[in-house]
Amino acid sequence: MNRLVDLRSDTVTQPTAAMREAMAAALVGDDGYGEDPTVNALEARAAALLAKEAAVFVPSGVMANQMAMRVLTSPGDVVVAGANQHVVDFEMGASARNASIQFALVDDSTGQLDLERVREIIDAEADHRAHVGAVAVENTHMPSGGTPWALADLEALARGVERPVHLDGARLFNASVATGTPVSAYAAPATTVMVCLSKGLAAPVGSLLAGPADLMARARIERKRLGGAMRQAGVLAAAGLVALDTMVERLAEDHARARRLADLVADAFPASGYDPSTCTTNIVVFSHPDARALVATLADHGVLAGTLAATRVRLVTHVGVGDDDLEHVAGVLGILGRR
Repeated sequence: MNRLVDLRSDTVTQPTAAMREAMAAALVGDDGYGEDPTVNALEARAAALLAKEAAVFVPSGVMANQMAMRVLTSPGDVVVAGANQHVVDFEMGASARNASIQFALVDDSTGQLDLERVREIIDAEADHRAHVGAVAVENTHMPSGGTPWALADLEALARGVERPVHLDGARLFNASVATGTPVSAYAAPATTVMVCLSKGLAAPVGSLLAGPADLMARARIERKRLGGAMRQAGVLAAAGLVALDTMVERLAEDHARARRLADLVADAFPASGYDPSTCTTNIVVFSHPDARALVATLADHGVLAGTLAATRVRLVTHVGVGDDDLEHVAGVLGILGRR
């Protein structure tokens, strides 16, 4: 099998030629002293895009989420979050270890959190329950299939909880492109917001945490404590600047291909009950009785996929997947669907 289509994640994207050129030519300094001009430019650009006072460049989205947990809470606090959010399920228990907090989990099968349920958890403080230090949301919500939040619902949640809100916006630019909502509008209800450069935007490394200047000053300390302080990091930040300049609007292409992929999945596996109209960004998540066996079979046919659980399959489109790749996937799914 010579043809290989990688739909495991948008983290497998490769930096563009323009990014590589910018990296080679980047002006650098010691970011530990705040002296890397390219890092400083990226942080200023991100803060302006998100309409926040300051931003901090970090190696990964996980680190940004962990920094947010540490600056928004105190040890022993509760953070209300969706049961399937990345900060809960996909960070190896980091929040308990790094921030000494616990989660109160809310159903997030639709991609959003029910305001009344969140308020019930906060209200329970009056009944000798642990203090709720923050509420965490994810936009887009990956486990439900890359679901973007409705801005009005996010605003209502932030107004209704009277607690700091952390927005895990690893794919916030996907949400923005899909809904026509500026990233600054999505970020406005949140105290802190993380955005990732190395997924759909195809930069090789990096995320940013943005928020009030005083919290970001504390976040820099937490970055150092977590081992994330970098030196001549401008070579990485340069790619991030190119990503913000050139890779956001093209996310619509990924969304269109994902919708086509969703139709193919629905046709191939009607028993899954998957509704392709729910696919609005770049992620297709569907049920299968033996997801791991299906993923192995797909790999045998040159299609790499991933699992979220024993019965959940994930496919993700990105800049490395073109129309001809989808033709190959269509043929493979057609074969498997006839079995």
